[in-house]
Amino acid sequence: MNSTQKLQAAEKALLPIFYGIDATVKHNLKKILSSFRGHRLGVQHFAGVTGYGHDDLGRQTLDRIFAEVMGTQAAAVRVQFVSGTHAIACCLFGVLRPGDEMLAVAGDPYDTLEEVIGLRGHNQGSLIEFGIDYRQLSLTQEGTLDWQALGKAVSNRTRLVLIQRSCGYSWRESLSITEIEKIVMLVKQQNPDTICFVDNCYGEFVEECEPPAVGADLIAGSLIKNPGGTIATAGGYIAGKADLVEAAACRLTAPGIGSAGGATFDQNRLLFQGLFLAPQMVGEAIKGNHLTAYVMKQLGYPVNPGPMVPRRDVIQAIQLGSPEKLIAFCRAIQQHSPVDSYLEPVPAQMPGYESQLVMAGGTFIDGSTSEFSADGPLREPYIAFCQGGTHWTHVAIALEAAIAAVGAADS
Repeated sequence: MNSTQKLQAAEKALLPIFYGIDATVKHNLKKILSSFRGHRLGVQHFAGVTGYGHDDLGRQTLDRIFAEVMGTQAAAVRVQFVSGTHAIACCLFGVLRPGDEMLAVAGDPYDTLEEVIGLRGHNQGSLIEFGIDYRQLSLTQEGTLDWQALGKAVSNRTRLVLIQRSCGYSWRESLSITEIEKIVMLVKQQNPDTICFVDNCYGEFVEECEPPAVGADLIAGSLIKNPGGTIATAGGYIAGKADLVEAAACRLTAPGIGSAGGATFDQNRLLFQGLFLAPQMVGEAIKGNHLTAYVMKQLGYPVNPGPMVPRRDVIQAIQLGSPEKLIAFCRAIQQHSPVDSYLEPVPAQMPGYESQLVMAGGTFIDGSTSEFSADGPLREPYIAFCQGGTHWTHVAIALEAAIAAVGAADS
């Protein structure tokens, strides 16, 4: 069976799953449309202001809509957030104080958070340098959360628990909303005052509700991932309890300014439209992930999640086993990208990452992982992480070339 036939067989087998994904898209889109209608969204909200950004009606309305869609008291959606990591850092520095403890419950944090915490780098003003203690719970040997350890890990000093929803550059399963609910329950049983903060990157609109619906106090993410609908040009968001959102916004701007500042640079229309498109784009990405997992597993490669497993984020991991195959896979994806298809990805150091990365990112928005991309760190076991996709048919076209580039798994 050639690569085209393999893909056609996979598409046929996955049709029932695709139908279920469309049902989730419909649910989430209905929620967004209801919020747009309730807040009387109109063309007047697309205009922006300059300078300080005071009294920006569009920005204020977008914040309220985002809060409603995410199920929170407040939100701050800003193009001034450089990345999801920046939004997360603002939350951490906004909430934590010297002498507090932060506990990460899902193993190692994502690479770009290591220097924010202070696990790598020096003299950059990390959390540890500001006197904030850090602990983390290791995963079990099976790669799952250590529920027994979590049940007794929170102390009176634990000001904040970091819950990383997505797997990041690890082989563990990403967290479901049900698992996040269980984490929050266990934490609050030990210390009701501990803040449950979710790194929500890659997870928005994958399920029918977001972490605040199950008790999370604060969440953050990037607009060039799921909630930007592939058209937001930059930015991030924070959402949660009003006092926590304002504390985080004061780190983005300054105490006394908080969420009241920040010009939108005529981006309001794209941010509203991106939110409208987001459920559909997430659904297409999830379909592409199922397809990728199905075909690559048939070729003998370990995949995470499995091809028929319900998705928890928009990342599909493939264990390719060698640097040569990882590079070849990413080059095939790049060659079938809409932008910069003529370039060949090469391993390189990137700011915030410990290992060299090879990255296929021929996207219209630089660095966007809501569009189809693939990357991975050059370290064993050489895993390619496929992310996003504006439509699953594009994933299928690129995947056909990737299959030809890497072939079957080595026996």
